[in-house]
Formats: sequence, C-alpha cells, structure tokens
Amino acid sequence: MDRPRESIAEELARWAADLEPEAGDLALAQRALVDTLAVTLAARDDDLVRIASGLPDAARWAAVGHVLDFDDLHMESTTHISVVCVPAALAVGGGARAYLAGAGVMARLGMALGWSHYASGWHATCTAGAPAAAVAAAVGIGLPAEKIANAIALSVPAAGGVQRAFGSSAKSLQVGFAADAGVRAARLAAAGATADPTALDAWLGLMGGSPDRVETSGPAVPGGLAIKMFPCCYALQRPISALREGLPAAVEPGEVTAIEVRTPAGTVQPLIHHRPRTGLQGKFSLEYAVSAALLDPHPGFGSFTDQAVNRPEAQRLARLVTIDETPGGDWLLAGDVEITVTRDGGDRFTVRQELPPGSPGRPPSKEDMEAKIADCGADVPALLDGVDWGIARGILSGCLPAR
Repeated sequence: MDRPRESIAEELARWAADLEPEAGDLALAQRALVDTLAVTLAARDDDLVRIASGLPDAARWAAVGHVLDFDDLHMESTTHISVVCVPAALAVGGGARAYLAGAGVMARLGMALGWSHYASGWHATCTAGAPAAAVAAAVGIGLPAEKIANAIALSVPAAGGVQRAFGSSAKSLQVGFAADAGVRAARLAAAGATADPTALDAWLGLMGGSPDRVETSGPAVPGGLAIKMFPCCYALQRPISALREGLPAAVEPGEVTAIEVRTPAGTVQPLIHHRPRTGLQGKFSLEYAVSAALLDPHPGFGSFTDQAVNRPEAQRLARLVTIDETPGGDWLLAGDVEITVTRDGGDRFTVRQELPPGSPGRPPSKEDMEAKIADCGADVPALLDGVDWGIARGILSGCLPAR
C-alpha cells in the first residue's frame, strides 16, 4: 500500500526541524534582527505602547514593531516577515535558526497563497504569519518535527487579518495577534496538545492558495527581504523615491499645478486612503505620499503625523494627484511607476522608477542601514551595536515592559 501523502504542515515542519542555516541565511537573520529592533524602538513613544501594554510579549513586541510601518517585507509573498518571526523567536528564547525557520515557512506559505489572496483583501502578514510564528516558536523551544506540525495546525484558527484595518491601530494589532497565536500554539504543542496537520491543507484551500506552490528547496528565505527607507506602506516606497531621486530641485511645491501617476493597478492594492486625515491613513495614501515627497527633504517619521498630513499645502497637492492604473500587476513592484509633475507655465517633468532603494534588486548599503538606525532614535545605534539574539530579548523587555 502506498504511504499517504505528507501534509503541507508535515512537510514544512520537517524542513524547519532539519534547517541548517548557511552564511547568507545568517547574515539575513542578523540584518532582520537589527532592522526589527530599530523600528520597534522608534515607536517607544507611540500611543500603541500604552494600548498594547497588557498583551503577551510576542503580541506586544510585534504590534509596536509594526505600528510605524517601517519594518521589512518579503516581496514574493507580500508579507512583513520579520516583525512576526523575530518577536515569536525571542519570546521563547530562540535565536537566528528559529527566526529563519519561521521566516522560511512564512515566505513559502505566502507564496502558496499567491497574489490573488492579497488582492482579495486579506492581510497576508497575518494569515501566513500565525503558522510561521508557530514554527519560529516551536523551533526556538526545540520541538521535533511532529510537534512542530501540531503547532502549525493549532495556529490555523487564528490565521486571519484584513486590509480594511490599514490606516488604524488594528493593522499593527492584528500582526501582534498573529505572532502571539503562533507562540501560544507552540507552547500548547510542547505541552502535548495534538492536532490534525491536514488542517493547514484545508485552510490553504479555503484561503484560495495552492499546495503545489509550496517548495522547500533553496535558501531559507527565497528572494530575500526588502528594507524600507521610508516609514510607510511598501507600495509607497517607489513613488516617493522616484520623486526624491528624479525630480529637479528647481521644482517648487507651490508652483505645482498637476500631478499624474501612472502605475500598474496591482501596485496600489493596499493604498486605500485617498483623502487621509491622520498620520496612519497617510501611510496608505498615494496622494499624500506624493505630496510629502514634494514637500519634505526626506519623508520620515515627521511626514506621517496627523499634523503633517493636514498641512494645507499637503492637502492642496494631494487634490492635484490623478492616478492612471494600467491593467495588471501581481506584486507591489510590478512594471514601473511614472510620475509627471506640471508647474505654472506648463512645464512638465516626468520621473520613472522600477526598483526603489532597499529592495532586493537595490539592497541597502551599510550607510543606508546606519542612517535608518540613526533615524530611529539618538540612543538606538549604541543600543544595537553588536546586538545578538540573546541581548535582543532584554532590550525589548526593558524598553517595552509588560503592564
């Protein structure tokens, strides 16, 4: 008799249990650790710290780490991998290998869900994130493959999240819920809880994914990770950098009379706020991002406050933006973006960009990373100098204590 086909959860669990990271994997994990810690520390004064203070460690750290929307992204799966998998690994005392196991599962599940899953309105960071966090925590605890598969299955009931949360506290909180659900599932599996691993197969089908897309060969995180240079949705990184890098300095915002953006329709999927009035909404507004790119020398944290979004000149420029969504686009960097700025007198200036800085095709330099870390707080470079996974947990516990 033929042996029954291995479930997706069992296949991924076996891959995670057997993972032996290579040098490139470990370098990615270290960069992810530093980047995630930096953007989490940058949010220490955000009101979400108070709101989330009663949550467990993984949930609190993930939610605060995501609230500024400055954390890394896996392009092929459209998931914020590190803000889920770093807290999940650290919450149980795990290190780089636990993180990479969770990150690899998150990337692969996200790719198996596919662009159609994201385009239909699901928040893939949360849907793929809960099973991934279960893996990161289970490997951090030291569970064998069978119990890792149980942890994955136990996380399935919590594997949800929607894009309508974007622009509110709910976005970062649901990321925290995913991280916490995975840690909880791993601890239950460690205590002896059982589950049917094929629950993940059933869930994948319900979510519109395909098991045929799950491939465990290659590096731990296939395709690498994109690092953000601006604290807003990844779909805004390219328009902002296109204007900052390509528009002549002689173009003054007050002279602008029209702004035309041409981009594939898929690339604006998460940009749901067209007339934002809060800083969080501004992080998901193409119209406002274009305004900020014209007004601010470097659109940073100060560009995405309630006050900044409501600047009269920012609101005026946002009303000038028209968007031509060309057909297609099955990821956030599909095709390229073209922006034409018209000023008084009829002069027109057009900029185009395919890959923004920080994307895997234009990886951040050492100087880029140092500048980003410095932007996250005057004390952050010193705090993170030589940081490792053992030190990281203490940093988060000290800076973001539980209530």
